Amino acid sequence: MAAVSGPALSADPAADAVRRRKLREMRTLAVSLLVFAAAVYVATLRGHGAWGFVNAGAEASMVGAMADWFAVTALFKHPLGLPIPHTALVPKRKDDLGKGLEQFVGENFLQEEIIRERVLGVHIAQRVGDWLAVPANAERVVRETAEIARAGLSRVRQDHIEALVNEALVPRFREEPIAPLLGGLLDEALRDDLHHGLVDLMLEEMHDWLVANPDTVHEVLGERAPWWAPESVNTYVIGRLHEEMVRWLADIRSTPDHRARRALDSMLDRLASDLQDKPATQARAERLKERILDHPAVINTAVTLWNALRKALLSSLDDPDGAVRRRLMVEVEAFSSRLRSDATLRERVDRVSADAAVFAVDRYGAELTSVITQTIERWDGKEAARRIELHVGRDLQFIRINGTIVGGLVGVLIHTITVVLR
Repeated sequence: MAAVSGPALSADPAADAVRRRKLREMRTLAVSLLVFAAAVYVATLRGHGAWGFVNAGAEASMVGAMADWFAVTALFKHPLGLPIPHTALVPKRKDDLGKGLEQFVGENFLQEEIIRERVLGVHIAQRVGDWLAVPANAERVVRETAEIARAGLSRVRQDHIEALVNEALVPRFREEPIAPLLGGLLDEALRDDLHHGLVDLMLEEMHDWLVANPDTVHEVLGERAPWWAPESVNTYVIGRLHEEMVRWLADIRSTPDHRARRALDSMLDRLASDLQDKPATQARAERLKERILDHPAVINTAVTLWNALRKALLSSLDDPDGAVRRRLMVEVEAFSSRLRSDATLRERVDRVSADAAVFAVDRYGAELTSVITQTIERWDGKEAARRIELHVGRDLQFIRINGTIVGGLVGVLIHTITVVLR
């Protein structure tokens, strides 16, 4: 796998400049302590008495400073450029370090108990409810949702709808027997009296049309009247027929238990039974289904309905005061109110959020942590060492500083013990 060059790893030049300056300051401090210890050592080299303690401390400080300088430097490069074994560890073993870091994150952070405890401790439902209670935040949610929905609707083209109908819906409808489904739906509708509303609407429309269009009725029936009958007789008969039809429909409309209604119920009940149990009726229903699916109007109707629906939705989504946005706002406010007032709902939302987080980690945790290894493998070794040193090198300089100070103290202690033992 090709290594990534230096510039590809630089994310924030300004932040890097600050880190580089602080690293330089700490290095200068560590070197200054070493130089100071060396100067004290030289100045007290032939000293006796108390100066012997100072000289021993300075000598030990130099040893500690040099040893810790070697240890810190060996992490990132060869000290003094010498290829000493087990030095330049980061450039040489960056892939192993990446795998180790991946395992560390996976074993210590992406565990079910940790994830669940953390998600439940955040109280997501309460925070969401409080956040949505702010009108500006609720409006933002509605606005963002509308924009996302609009973008999604705009990307659906006519050929997408045609492909959906031709490649998904029509083949599925061909495979699925339609007669038992229609029979079951019709049977349920009859048991629940759902068809009565449709029948009432049909009767209302037919009655109103007959009342409003007597001339059309006379014209249609007149075309079928006997040619040999006198015009006045035809006009009288057609008028009487029109009056009787209007009266009959009005009677059916106003009488819930009318004989015609019972006859219609009986016919529909028989049709529902035949669609589910009678092979001949089922075969006719399947043939009708095939003729409908083969008709070109199916595609045109689907596209027309989609275009009309999309146009209406887009128009409402674009209007801040449109019905869709108003409804979304009402639902968001209601959801916020429920979250803030219903402890049971909050607990359920928190539990579902924790379950979702655990599921996501369990399913995709390995892919998530593998990003660490894959990213580090792409880095150039020397550049990776430089970047890591830039981030943690300032803190590592404290090792050199502490080594200088602690080494001096230990040197004084050892010299004291030596003097006492003599």
